[in-house]
Amino acid sequence: MCEPSLNHHHKNNQWSTAIMPLARSLSVTSLSGLEDWDEEFDLEGAVLFEIAWEVANKVGGIYTVIQTKARLTSEEWGENFFLVGPYMENNVRTQVELIEPINPALRRTIDKMNSSGCKVYFGRWLIEGSPYVVLIDVAFTAWSLDRWKTELWESFSIGVPWFDREANDAVLFGFLTAWLLGEFAAQCEEPPHILAHFHEWLAGLGLMLCRQRRLPVATIFTTHATLLGRYLCAGNVDFYNNLSNFNMDKEAGDRQIYHRYCLERAAAHCAHVFTTVSQITAIEAEHLLKRKPDVVTPNGLNVKKFSAMHEFQNLHAHSKSRIQEFIRGHFYGHLDFNLDKSIFLFIAGRYEFSNKGADLFLEALARVNYLLRVNHCDVTIIVFFIMPARTNNFNVETLKGQAVRKQLWDTAQTVKEKFGKKLYESLLVGQLPDVSNMLDKEDFTMMKRAIFATQRQCQPPICTHNMLEDSSDPILNCLRRIGLFNGSSDRVKVIFHPEFLSSTSPLLPMDYEEFVRGCHLGVFPSYYEPWGYTPAECTVMGIPSISTNLSGFGCFMEEHIADPSAYGIYIVDRRYRSVDESCNQLTSFLFQFCQQSRRQRIIQRNRTERLSDLLDWRYLGRYYVSARHMALAKTFPDTYYYQPQDPTSKQGFRYPRPASVPPSPALSRHSSPHHSEAEDDDDERYDEDLEAEKDRLNIRQPFSLPYRNKNALPYASPASNGNSTPSSATSPPSSITSPPSSVSSEKN
Repeated sequence: MCEPSLNHHHKNNQWSTAIMPLARSLSVTSLSGLEDWDEEFDLEGAVLFEIAWEVANKVGGIYTVIQTKARLTSEEWGENFFLVGPYMENNVRTQVELIEPINPALRRTIDKMNSSGCKVYFGRWLIEGSPYVVLIDVAFTAWSLDRWKTELWESFSIGVPWFDREANDAVLFGFLTAWLLGEFAAQCEEPPHILAHFHEWLAGLGLMLCRQRRLPVATIFTTHATLLGRYLCAGNVDFYNNLSNFNMDKEAGDRQIYHRYCLERAAAHCAHVFTTVSQITAIEAEHLLKRKPDVVTPNGLNVKKFSAMHEFQNLHAHSKSRIQEFIRGHFYGHLDFNLDKSIFLFIAGRYEFSNKGADLFLEALARVNYLLRVNHCDVTIIVFFIMPARTNNFNVETLKGQAVRKQLWDTAQTVKEKFGKKLYESLLVGQLPDVSNMLDKEDFTMMKRAIFATQRQCQPPICTHNMLEDSSDPILNCLRRIGLFNGSSDRVKVIFHPEFLSSTSPLLPMDYEEFVRGCHLGVFPSYYEPWGYTPAECTVMGIPSISTNLSGFGCFMEEHIADPSAYGIYIVDRRYRSVDESCNQLTSFLFQFCQQSRRQRIIQRNRTERLSDLLDWRYLGRYYVSARHMALAKTFPDTYYYQPQDPTSKQGFRYPRPASVPPSPALSRHSSPHHSEAEDDDDERYDEDLEAEKDRLNIRQPFSLPYRNKNALPYASPASNGNSTPSSATSPPSSITSPPSSVSSEKN
């Protein structure tokens, strides 16, 4: 399939430069069908501004999107790519190198704004790609807030209450970004092709002002999660079954976010191109914001490949051993289960008990606990809840556990050294050692004292910290209700860590990535999850995960994989099933996972890791390219041409089921860091390299970008009207995003 081009016939601007794409080393697990990012679009004269409140300012998941995507966008746009965000002094000190603007027009723009009562800074964001950033000090222009609120009311009939500080910041940020774009257009010596991409409602006012002032700017608005959707789901509303029944104005007014909702909806309608991050959020946006997205732009990650085929398996083994050490201390005195037959599960994210599916997960754990006990399984499930909550310090009993573990280790090392010295001296004189004399009375006394120190009268703690609101905490109350107290008869043990992980923690000194690599399964049964970075990060690290068909990640994987569970992507149906049915399905997934042998889990991790290319920005970044070129074609029809794609002619792809299902082979011992003799009875033939090669051949390009230089067309085509109604959607999301199945034939 040939790659179309996007060109125009203006001369080079003096700040345009040619950027060479960075070379990429692919591992043997990479998918050959996903070609390197080597499209050569002629973007001279075009300038991209990407505007978001989370540029160099970490608040939530949008920060991760912008930070990880910056390298790819910088490679494509080079010196003509600028991120625009708020100036936060603490963040700038550690993340941004302030420099003078290289672009002459932008230098004049910033000088003009600074001389007019603003404070605008320019620099490089010290992340991958080192993109340019324009940072605006919104607090410095707070004196204009009342005047700009008046203009907002007169122009858009949107009133912002004085007490909503976040909305006030959005007003200041919106007017300043519109000022920046308008001034930049005026300072350019030749008419520029400016493209401005706005993220979320906090940046949306700038887009509305660009359209209202008729600036020569192509605009894109991306919503990562609708305001009203997040608020409604947090209120335990049957959201997805009542999307068409909500009175949006009333619901927003009842929650005192009507002004924010108006800003978000107006930005979506004013944009030349409206995008969202997943199909499920596209449906939500169509009902809540009353506009169907033109393009769905899934979130990606910068995938790092290892030169050794199974290096990630070795990292898993190393991280798992560190988690096991923590568990030995946490359960001291009650370590009546086999750690080598324990499965580590975790759930992580914002503490939204229902939205993140913690309620469903806990109910399923109670049922799995019953099944494991009834079936006399020797497997123990240890579950980590990594969700930040209000605490005042570490739990004393938890800290004591780690101290006892360390004391036991030191005692064992001391005795081992004395034993080894006596053994060495005995062998030196040519005699076999007398085992009864190897340990003296002092050694036995030391070991007995260490054993007595491990005795514990109480149950192992559930929470690692002292909770400020213990009696009203949703997770703790649910554990009390279902009766999971880390008892000796429980096959499911729970550890609630109400703080984000850190490598400097005295309790569990691991960063998040290292912890995830050491677990066996991530569980994210969310009810409201527009995308879901946590299961995506698991996939990239080769860790299986459980998601739902109400999360963007789950929908994306269902669309791309014929049998997701065979690749370690378990998807719970929370859209078309009752809560009890969804809980039973989650229970079934967890119980089946516990029945897998160690070798089956190793092979499943290999399969999971092979999906990482689907989540690489070098692949998913093409959806952003599609949105940008669509916006340029709508705004500058004399230069760019856009032809809507025929939905019936699209070519799709899906991974087939693996050649070996279920994952229970035995002949790929080279893929395992260690070998278990207990699994020698597995006689299913399996070839890791052959299966990986089949997966690589089953990937296909999802769609071709329908953009061309108008002069290169073999015939004249009518250009789209750049002044068309902003709210008109060019094509449904399904015609732009990854198409549904065309399942490849399965080879045995």
